[in-house]
Formats: sequence, structure tokens, C-alpha cells
Amino acid sequence: MKEKQGARFRSEEWFGQADKMGFVHRSWLRNQGHPSHMFQGKPVIGICNTWSDLTPCNAHLRDFAEIVKRGVYEAGGFPLEFPVMSLGETMMKPTTMLWRNLVSMDVEETIRANPLDAVVLLTGCDKTTPSTLMGACSVGLPTIIVPGGPMLNGKWRGQDVGSGTLAWQLSDELKTGDVTPEALLEAESCMSRSAGHCMTMGTASSMACTVEALGLTLPGAAAIPAVDSRKKVMAHLSGMRIVEMAREGLALSKILTREAFENAIKINAAVGGSTNVMIHLTAIAGRIGVSLDIDDFGRLGSQMPLLVNLMPAGRYLMEDFYYAGGLPAVIRELGQHLHTGALTVNGKTIGENCRSAECYNREVIAPLDSPLKEHAGIAVLKGNLCPDGAVIKPSAATDRLMQHTGRAVVFETIEDYHSRVDDPALDIDETCVMVLKGVGPVGYPGMPEVGNMVLPRKLLEKGIKDMVRISDGRMSGTAYGTVVLHISPESAIGGNLALVQDGDLIALDVPNKSLALLVPEEELAERRKRWSPPKPASDRGYVSLYIQNVEQAGLGCDLGFLKGSSGHEVSRDLH
Repeated sequence: MKEKQGARFRSEEWFGQADKMGFVHRSWLRNQGHPSHMFQGKPVIGICNTWSDLTPCNAHLRDFAEIVKRGVYEAGGFPLEFPVMSLGETMMKPTTMLWRNLVSMDVEETIRANPLDAVVLLTGCDKTTPSTLMGACSVGLPTIIVPGGPMLNGKWRGQDVGSGTLAWQLSDELKTGDVTPEALLEAESCMSRSAGHCMTMGTASSMACTVEALGLTLPGAAAIPAVDSRKKVMAHLSGMRIVEMAREGLALSKILTREAFENAIKINAAVGGSTNVMIHLTAIAGRIGVSLDIDDFGRLGSQMPLLVNLMPAGRYLMEDFYYAGGLPAVIRELGQHLHTGALTVNGKTIGENCRSAECYNREVIAPLDSPLKEHAGIAVLKGNLCPDGAVIKPSAATDRLMQHTGRAVVFETIEDYHSRVDDPALDIDETCVMVLKGVGPVGYPGMPEVGNMVLPRKLLEKGIKDMVRISDGRMSGTAYGTVVLHISPESAIGGNLALVQDGDLIALDVPNKSLALLVPEEELAERRKRWSPPKPASDRGYVSLYIQNVEQAGLGCDLGFLKGSSGHEVSRDLH
């Protein structure tokens, strides 16, 4: 793409004026040692850094910002780094999802209010990718993403272990006494042995693959391990490329087209990506103005083959995925299913970028004509229990449970679940359906990753490894099991999930995309008369604002008033 002739950079409104305000903007910034030529017609590149010691997955991004700056300087740009609230999935209570939209507001307003011509988003942990991208979309400047990268493979007792996935395995074994406290302590350091985010195909890896599929990273960026020197090279090159994008005026709207979102849905299915991608991708589309809903995921993704053999749906980890060829190899394999003419941040199409990509390990990346599973994309369910939709990840579920009818065992809240699940007197067996209420966007609030409820101890001791579990919450992308999630409308706002009682029959039929509560409508109507909504979790601050405005899972859980864009114009000065 050619540079615009005579184009004025947005930052010149701050730095290019020979008046009082030009003096103010330049003079105060000079206290950091910037020479005069930095203010003379160079594109100003904002580096949005989600680094924090409280976000282990992103703790290395402080150094990566400096590497990106080197690339920006080399290409003739003026880099200015800025921080945002960082969302650490493993630290923050009650759930980082509660603050995803708040961070998007932080990013949006910081970009708009400052003299920036283009933006680099440094991302990693689960919500840091969608939150920053949502904010950037609502401004619309040229934007490139540098994913922080996954950790190296975990190594424990002679085996590769996956972050997150091992935690769920050990939680079962702790209940049955099959793992000792000493072994648990040893596993901690063996699982997390380098900088980076989860190396399973959890939400962090899934979102890294998603933004590469959308065309927002340089080719191959998603899978490079965080500590691999080639990740630093990618950061440097990204810094160089964003300067070119600023000169070209290659805005987000030119890349984030309907075709790009359709590619991302299909690619997420092929890599065995997290169910959380559905919520984030829908929210991102809502910010950029592309129509996307839950039914698109069922129509476009549910019949896609599973090609990538990664935990939790498979055997390998992100380091192996990178060595096998990474996402470009998958994109080339899927070519006939994709819009290969979709534009990417390097100015080429996704098809051009991946035309010569090779696969070096067919155990990790299967060929299209011999997939790991024929139809493994996220399935969208409908029925009287979820008229607005629910989802399940077949690649992480048990085949024999994909059509199952069982008796409901109901937990009204997460506290109710924790207090009773291991009670020997709990009336439950492996044929039952575990039901958890009150964990949706409004009810918790924030829709936590608790949908993959650990099974009762007495069933684990019998050797039971999986049961049907349903809720209006989410689950970690590192988790597994026959788990139905995102039931909408949620229980806290009066969805039929709120009316389920112990002993009700629930029928799950994934092949026919159905989830039904087998209770007569007349009985449900009588129960509804007796139902009253729970008291809101808060009546002040951001949490109250969130509860009052958050949309349901099928719409992306964004705040209704944040949909769309306010653009990058600022009409009033500060003096």
C-alpha cells in the first residue's frame, strides 16, 4: 500500500502548532529528553502495555515495550508507551470478566484523548487481548497486536503438562487423595516454568490465534513462545510495521470486515479454541460495527474439523504447535473454507501470507482430509432452557454424553455448590445433570469460569470422570468435560434456568443442537409466579454500572452504551 500524499498526522494537532498550545504540548513532553525533530512530522505510535506484576502472563511485557520502541524508532516513528489496568486471570477476584469492559473504556479514552496516530497493543492473558482491542476499535486508528506468547511446555515427572489443564486434573486427584500435598507443591513450579501465558489452547492462546486469524498480527505471531528470541524479532518488526500503517492510513475498519470475523470463527473451531472466544469476538464486532451473533458461530463453526491436537482437547501444547508450523499452517490447510482475500496488517491478504506455510508435524496439525474430529467446532444449543442460546465444546466433551437425559441436581449459587458438592448425603449419581445458577453476567456479577464444576468426591472415588454440567457461567479454555455454558437468558434476570428444581429431567442433544427442560409450560408458569430476582451484588461504582448495562452472553457481554465507535476526533482543547 502506498503512503497518502500530503497526509497530516493526527498528532500534528498537538505538536505541529506554532502557538501557545503547541508550546504546552511539546515543552512538557521534552522533560523526558525528546529532541526537536521528534515533533516534526513523525507518526506518534502509542504502545498500550498490559504489563503488571499482578498479571503473571504479562510480566515480561515491560521488556517487550522497549523492543517495540526500537522498531518504531528504526522506521521513523515517535513511540510513546502508556499503561492500562491489567487483568490477571489467576489473581483477580471475583473474575476478570467483570472488568473487561472497564479496561476497554480505559484504552478507548486514552487513545482518543492523546496525540496518537497509531497503536500497538501488547497483550497476553485472557482478557487483555479483547479488552484492549475493543477499546481500540471504538477509536479506529491503525492498530497492530503483539501477543505476549505462551510459556514453554510444562515438564513434570517425565511428562509434558499443560497450564490450567493440569490444575483441573489435580483438583480431582486432591479430592480422591491420589495426589499428595508434596506432589502438588512440586507441580506448581514444573507447570509454570517460563514467562508467558497458558501454553494449552486455553483462552489466552485462543485469543492470540483469533487476532492473528483476524489479520491483526504479523503472520505466525500467535504461537511463538514468550521466551523464544523470535518473539522479540516479531515485536521489533511489529514496531516497524505500525509506522508504515500510520503513513498508509490502514485503519482497523479496513481489516476487521465481516469476512475477517468469519475466518476467525472457523479457525477457532479448527484449533479447538475456547468457548470464551465467542463472547469476545461478538463484543469486538459490536465495537467495529460488524453484525455478528451466536447463530453465526453455530452456522459457520460447528461443522468445522478439528485439526490441532492440543490440550485440553488433545495431547500437545503451544510450543509444539509453533514448531509444527503454527497458525499459518492451519490457515493454509483450511484455505478452501476461508476468505483468503481478507486484508491483514502487513498489507497482504491472509491467503498470500500463508500460501507457502508448511506443516512439520502431522501429529500436532492434522491434514484437512484426515482431521482429529470431523465436526468439532463450538456447538450452539437452543431450547426452552436457553431460548437465546447456550454453547458446548464437543472437542473437550465425552462422546457418550452428547445425547443424554438426566435428573437435575441444582445448586442455587456457587456458595451452595461449594458447601454441598462433597456431602455424602447429596442425592446424585453419574446419570444426573449438575445445574449451577447465579453465575451469569448480572448474577455473579461478571460471569466467572466456574461452569466446569468439579464432580462430587463420592463419584470421583467411583472412577467417574465426566458428567453433564450446565450453567449460565463460563469455563476456562484450559478446562474440559461435557459442560454446557452461557445459558441465556441467565437465571438472575428470570431465564428458565432460574426455575429448574431438583429432580427435573433435562435433555441434552448436541447433534440436534437442543437443550430442553422436560417440565410442562404450565408448571413453569406457576414457578415463575413464585420467583423473585436476587438482590444486585452492588449499588455503587463501576460494578453497579456494569450490572445495570451488561448484555447477555450471546451479545458479547459488552455494556450496551459502549457498542459502536466515537471515532478519534476531539473537538475541544484543554486550555
